[in-house]
Amino acid sequence: MKILITGICGFAGSTLAETLLELCEGLGICGIDNLMRPGSESNRGRLKRLGVELFHGDVRMASDFEALPKTDWVIDAAANPSVLAGVSGAVGSRQVLEHNLASLVNVLEYSKAAGAGFILLSSSRVYSIPALASLPLRIADRAFRLDDSRALPKGVSAGGINAEFSTQAPVSLYGATKLASETVALDFGPAFGLPVWIDRCGVLAGAGQFGTPDQGIFSYWIHAHRARRPLRFIGFEGCGYQVRDAFHPRDLAALLLAQMRTARAGGRRIYTAGGGPANAMSLARLTAWCDARFGAHAPGADPRPRPYDIPWMVMDNHDAQSDFGWSPALTLTRVLEEIAAHAEGHPEWLELSGI
Repeated sequence: MKILITGICGFAGSTLAETLLELCEGLGICGIDNLMRPGSESNRGRLKRLGVELFHGDVRMASDFEALPKTDWVIDAAANPSVLAGVSGAVGSRQVLEHNLASLVNVLEYSKAAGAGFILLSSSRVYSIPALASLPLRIADRAFRLDDSRALPKGVSAGGINAEFSTQAPVSLYGATKLASETVALDFGPAFGLPVWIDRCGVLAGAGQFGTPDQGIFSYWIHAHRARRPLRFIGFEGCGYQVRDAFHPRDLAALLLAQMRTARAGGRRIYTAGGGPANAMSLARLTAWCDARFGAHAPGADPRPRPYDIPWMVMDNHDAQSDFGWSPALTLTRVLEEIAAHAEGHPEWLELSGI
């Protein structure tokens, strides 16, 4: 089996490539990346040493796919991953649409020509912001908690958010590009006889991630805390009670491999994947963890809301567990320790990440 990974020199793409090579004997991997993300060049040598065939190209350019070899599967991991993309000023709205949606046409056309199955790494941010903001929550142990003693809307339970939760706009420009990509891919597959899987991923985290305040928050927070960079609890009264769950791309790789190995043609195609309730943590609790690891460093408080901020997001892995026997193996503590050790060994990482 041979796999093409787009965005292969990013954190998710490079870790998936490395892990899939460990899990699957005889696997061949090639990848395309435009290397525009600060720090992505550092993964290039590591992938080449693993025998990965790398192509410097841009998925927005159809001609850049002409040199790629035929593969059996495509994992689309290329995207501008910031939820503030298109509205923060760093990247224009046209750019985020080109990066995350227009480029999908080229990737799918490659899949069609190669007869390759397609896996889209989508996002938890496809879900409705007003619906998420309206969830019944309580505060406990310096964190928002889902109050499942009250009536809950469709698609959410004590296990988290699943694929049936509302995707009604607004979801952010970033979320809209991922949601539109899902729709196109799900129609493209049966139109041309290609298997398609959609994985709505929660927060990915681990050593070597180029975290920023807009995405990769667990990695960014740990690196910035160790370096004594200024940190802020933004929105929600400046208390840091907002909660996310996190999981490692190594765990995601196991799910993708199970999907590629299944012969099932029908049935569910969209899955939610994340750390789940056991791997969820508020920024306030993450700060306390960092204080114990590195010494006290208090964030400031900025209660002003930002566009697209939400108080609570935890992914429900029930469907992936039921259909593929999948759940994340790495605990959140282990993921955090991995990031912390990397931060201690690479004090220059935030500068390398362009921050």
